[in-house]
Amino acid sequence: MGEEKLGFIGVGNMGEALLRGIIGSGKMSSLNILANDIDTEKLERLCGELGIKRTKDNCELVGNSDIILLAVKPNVIKSILVEISQAFIKPKWCISIAAGVSTDFIEGCLLPGSPVVRVMPNTPAMVYEGMTAICPGRSAGDEHLQKVKHIFQSVGKVVILQEKLMDAVTALSGSGPAFVFLMIESLIDAGVQLGLSRSDAVIMASQTFLGASKMALESGEHPAVLKNRVTSPAGTTAAGLYELEKNRVRAAIIDAVVAAATRSKQMTSS
Repeated sequence: MGEEKLGFIGVGNMGEALLRGIIGSGKMSSLNILANDIDTEKLERLCGELGIKRTKDNCELVGNSDIILLAVKPNVIKSILVEISQAFIKPKWCISIAAGVSTDFIEGCLLPGSPVVRVMPNTPAMVYEGMTAICPGRSAGDEHLQKVKHIFQSVGKVVILQEKLMDAVTALSGSGPAFVFLMIESLIDAGVQLGLSRSDAVIMASQTFLGASKMALESGEHPAVLKNRVTSPAGTTAAGLYELEKNRVRAAIIDAVVAAATRSKQMTSS
């Protein structure tokens, strides 16, 4: 990214994960990163650990940055945008990870024509296995999208989508980790019920999800094909899959994602 300055407003869990990923991957030097947060204790710690520079307030951060990354909660983004709007002059541009906040809304608070890219990462970014969807605002071009993609590839995989699909993204990859954790928890409890120690069951269930996910990503084959390879006629896997289908587990997972997307739309429009 050359010598462009990247300013973080907010260093919560996701902001910290991004900072560590960007710096750890070598995609950007810590010398070109500024940050500000209301949690001054955490901010000081991260500055000491990562070598980034803190600013006294958000306006100073914007004034000294080329790209501003808004890593804040949706309920405070409006007040922050109002605060920084006077310092937001061309050619500065903005990345937002505030869930449910549209590019139109952000653009309306900034200098007309300011490029905005909306981003939806998920919590596995904290272990550099995140899934991030990005979409451009009206004034953002391909060069902005490519820079955002470059940044977020430091903590996982990235797809570029239309903004109208962001509610689906929120439901599938945003809420998805919680659904996966529930399934892992269920496998662990089953293992314990069958006599495994909880510590062994945790490793086995978690690694099984990790390995299966890696196969799905890297094999290029449909999950149904991979599933069938594990399933022998009249075998143990077939017996287990029968119970899952009988109890509508597949339909329940689909319903959960659809319900999450519906809720996301309600929150976005409220």
